[in-house]
Amino acid sequence: MFITVASYKGGVGKTTTAVHLAGYLQSLGPTLLIDGDPNRSASTWGARGSFPFQVVDETEGAYQARNFEHVVIDTQARPGVADFAALVKGCDLLIIPTVPASLDTDALILTLQAVPPEAANKYRVLLTKVPPPPEQDGPQLREALQRQGIPIFEAQIPRLKAFERAAAAGVLVQAVKNDDQAKRAWQGYENAGREIADGRK
Repeated sequence: MFITVASYKGGVGKTTTAVHLAGYLQSLGPTLLIDGDPNRSASTWGARGSFPFQVVDETEGAYQARNFEHVVIDTQARPGVADFAALVKGCDLLIIPTVPASLDTDALILTLQAVPPEAANKYRVLLTKVPPPPEQDGPQLREALQRQGIPIFEAQIPRLKAFERAAAAGVLVQAVKNDDQAKRAWQGYENAGREIADGRK
């Protein structure tokens, strides 16, 4: 299974999503994370500590992918329309992370407009950095997307400092020590991973 994580806007948790979904999928079978972002954010993250899965760049990934059950691709931010269309066609599932905020929603609309018609059933939006109640940004965006018939994960990723601590330590968020929120942070991606796995059955 090839999963691509892409967005037209930076700062939406694209690399965080790729890393943690790779971590979940590794628990189901051998998983490769291809770091296709020129910033090499995922590679840098893993180099600070250790991941339970292998991370390679896109050149090596072209040769390595055949040896893995699952492949997650972290793409560059703001890909061109042609590049984006190619990304969608080349994967089994395109995940588009988005933050519940007006500018991010505008970027999401641009992203969705670039999805080729023939790939309309191959993508799903994941709400990330969702603020806690009583803030209503998350529920409001979810409702708006559902009204438009846009496919969206039931799972969502909360806005928590634990993710920053995980990146600083070079580990997945569930391995962050002395943080009471680390388990809740991981649960969001674990739930998203289960949705992906259930969709393949």
